[in-house]
Amino acid sequence: MEMVPDPRCSRAKKHEMAEMLVYLVAGYVTGHTTIRRCLEWAKRHVDWLRKSGLPLKNGIASVATISRLLTKIDQELFLYAFMEWTGEILRSKGRHIAIDGKAIRAAAEKVKGGRAPMFLNAIDVATGLVLAHLPIEDKECEIKKIPDLLGLLDIRGSVITTDAIGTQTPIMEQVIGMGGHFVLVVKKNNPLAYEEILRLFDGLDMERQKMMGNRLYMPSDPGLMDGYDEYKTYEKNRDRHEYRDYKISRAVRYISRTDDEWWFVKSIGYIDQTRILVVRDTDGDDITPGHEEFLERGTVRQSVPTKGDSDKDTTQIVGIVSDMELNAREMARYKRDHW
Repeated sequence: MEMVPDPRCSRAKKHEMAEMLVYLVAGYVTGHTTIRRCLEWAKRHVDWLRKSGLPLKNGIASVATISRLLTKIDQELFLYAFMEWTGEILRSKGRHIAIDGKAIRAAAEKVKGGRAPMFLNAIDVATGLVLAHLPIEDKECEIKKIPDLLGLLDIRGSVITTDAIGTQTPIMEQVIGMGGHFVLVVKKNNPLAYEEILRLFDGLDMERQKMMGNRLYMPSDPGLMDGYDEYKTYEKNRDRHEYRDYKISRAVRYISRTDDEWWFVKSIGYIDQTRILVVRDTDGDDITPGHEEFLERGTVRQSVPTKGDSDKDTTQIVGIVSDMELNAREMARYKRDHW
């Protein structure tokens, strides 16, 4: 925290700024979301804090003292100091990093106009730690801020995942140029690529059905089945049944943008995910229909199954592009870990 100047006057300082910031952050990351609760946590853990290296000669500061400090501190310098501190704990190199914009929980009512402040986060998937973040106005601003956020990190050997809004050629080029890799979602905001991916896998399904029906059948284009792989999963929780069908191929030449813009793409993926809300009878027993029956008839809770690229659709179909040669299980892991 040495790079952050102390905004207080030099006289009569009972508490070191660095100490205050450390136990304030420690209180927050342990789940205490107000200044008062963070300080109450710090008071209960004074002995532990001292054993961890904080002298705390005058104990824990008051709410008023912390509040005055936070209103005057250079927020941008503190942000970069915090990211550097986090970076010393966990290096970003060689990891799976999820880029995602999130609103600050329960903050809307505290902000004028009722609009919750948002941050674009770079999250280490394995630990859940935020490696870096930047403030954004709304979700639509993510495209402009993703390059800035990536520029704060060492992503050599790391795999970057984002929502579909981040599937942009300049972002892909930046990731490749920085020595990283990507697994990115393709939706209708990339209409041509999305439609081409759906057509590619429709064609692959037809070829596979012909091959299964006739062992002597040879596809007209042998390269069409290059690197083809599939993987299916089923999960059940209290609220819904989820069926996921993952397919992947290295027949990237069937996607027109790989001829020039996306020359670095080596794998094209397809994910079909169906969410069925649980249906129970009067005794509380689960009578939810199976996957095929649901797609034909729906249920009393979802009378007309919908299909599209949105989380609101009953069956969500998205494409995937990656600069790595992945199999279907690997693609599924990156997609699920990001979510």
